[in-house]
Amino acid sequence: MTQDAFRPTARTRPIDLTTVAITVGAAAISYGVAIALLTTIRVDSATAGVAQYLVSGLAPIIAVATVHLVRVRSVRALGFRGVSWRWISVAVGGGIGAIVLSIVVTVVVVLLSGPPSGVQADYTSASSNGPMWLVLTLLAGAVLTPLGEELLFRGVLTNGLLRYGGWVAVLVSAAIFAVSHGVNYVLPVAFVIGVITALLFRATASIWPGVVVHAIYNGYVILSSAFAAVA
Repeated sequence: MTQDAFRPTARTRPIDLTTVAITVGAAAISYGVAIALLTTIRVDSATAGVAQYLVSGLAPIIAVATVHLVRVRSVRALGFRGVSWRWISVAVGGGIGAIVLSIVVTVVVVLLSGPPSGVQADYTSASSNGPMWLVLTLLAGAVLTPLGEELLFRGVLTNGLLRYGGWVAVLVSAAIFAVSHGVNYVLPVAFVIGVITALLFRATASIWPGVVVHAIYNGYVILSSAFAAVA
């Protein structure tokens, strides 16, 4: 892969900072309302895990849909555009690389401080609560969440920051993406995933390669939790 492959692709209409601010604000409101509901409604851990995945996917989709209705009429400008199979294959490699990094980080954390406890416990409960829950968790966590988060973090945030330069957009959006997943052992993996998906967006102006990376990694996390529960 040459460096030229990662030059920005022409867009139907650039995403300006006002659009970024509106989208982030709408997402924050959506997340806030959903979190408030989840904290007031008493549910079991498995239900909470699926609900959190649904929120992770639906909140940014609602925010981006709002911006599409009131400001950015072209869905192509938001990253809804096709890509060649070459880029999908690159994305598959990126997803596998993220899995390998996750395994390395987990091993290092376990060796240094013991098994991490309490991090993403509800997600683990959801994926390991039986076949039906596993399917629901995969749909919410490995399909809906990647779509929603790639729309927000790459289709809008990375897109809007590209005016300041490719690497500024890639690194800043990846850092925000990582911190949004919590300051814990997941953070370095989330940052690398953010970098990979932002580079892919910069090269293709499409969210779909990032969705593939994200879906492969989230799918691995969900399935590994389910298999660990029955092992």
